[in-house]
Amino acid sequence: MTPVAPGAISPRRPVPAHIPRPEYVDQPAPAKFTGSEVKDAETIEKMRIAGRIAAQALAEVGRNVVPGVTHDELDRIGHEFLLDHDAYPSTLGYRGFPKSLCTSANEVICHGIPDSRVVEDGDIVNIDITAFIGGVHGDTNATFLTPGVSPEVRDLVDRTAEALRRAIQAVKPGRQLNVIGRVIEAYARRFGYGVVREFTGHGIGTAFHSGLIVAHYDDPQYDTVIEPGMTFTIEPMLNLGTHAWEMWDDDWTVVTADRQVSAQFEHTLLVTETGAEILTLP
Repeated sequence: MTPVAPGAISPRRPVPAHIPRPEYVDQPAPAKFTGSEVKDAETIEKMRIAGRIAAQALAEVGRNVVPGVTHDELDRIGHEFLLDHDAYPSTLGYRGFPKSLCTSANEVICHGIPDSRVVEDGDIVNIDITAFIGGVHGDTNATFLTPGVSPEVRDLVDRTAEALRRAIQAVKPGRQLNVIGRVIEAYARRFGYGVVREFTGHGIGTAFHSGLIVAHYDDPQYDTVIEPGMTFTIEPMLNLGTHAWEMWDDDWTVVTADRQVSAQFEHTLLVTETGAEILTLP
C-alpha cells in the first residue's frame, strides 16, 4: 500500500447553465442557515429525490473503484452521473473545493481531492458525493475495497459500516443527539479503533451544512433533542490507530497522524415518529 501523496488536479469540470447551483458556489462561504432543523413535507419529498440520486451516483462510482483507475476518473463518473440526472455536485465550488466528489484513500480520513493518483490493489477508497436538486442536498458516502485488501483493513471497513447501522438504529424522537456518538464510540472501543472527533455529521436540507452538529463520539454537550422531521447526516470515521489527524497544505485533505488506515460511511436521515428513514438509498 503506497502512501497517499498529492497528484495532479485536472481543470474544473463544467456544469450546464440549466442546472441550478447552490447559493454558495464560488463564494468565500455559504450564507448562514437560519431556518428550522425540522423540515416540512414538501422539503422532505425533495430530499428523498436528492438522496436517491446521490445514492445512485455513489453506487455508480463505487462500481468503478478498481485497480488502475485514477481518482480523477472516479470524479468524472460521479460528475456526469449527477448532471445526467439534472443535479448539481454540491462540493463543486463549495469554499473553493475544485471537484464534484471526495476520494479518500487508505490513510486519508476525509475530503481527499480527486487527482491523478491511480487506485492500487490493496487500497480502500471512500467516495463522498452530494447531489443538489430541487433546492436541497442529499449527502452520502461509502468505503470501497479492492481485491487485495488485508483482513485487518476489511474488518475495519465492515465495522465502520456496522457502527453507522447501530447509530441509525439509536435515532429516536425524544432522545438527545449525543446518543449517536455514544453508540459509535462504544462499538469502536471494542476493537481499539480511533474515532475521529473534529469532523462530524451535520444538519442538511436547503443548506449543505445547517449548523447542527452530529458528533461521532460521546460528548454530553450535544444535547439537542431529536424531533420528527429533522434531517441530518451520520458519517463515522474510524481509524486503525489514533483518532488524531493532520491536514495537507491544500487545506482539504485530512490524513491520520500515524498514517494508519481510516474508513467512513454516511447516510442522510429523516427522523420519523418511531426512528429514522434513510434518504440516501438507491
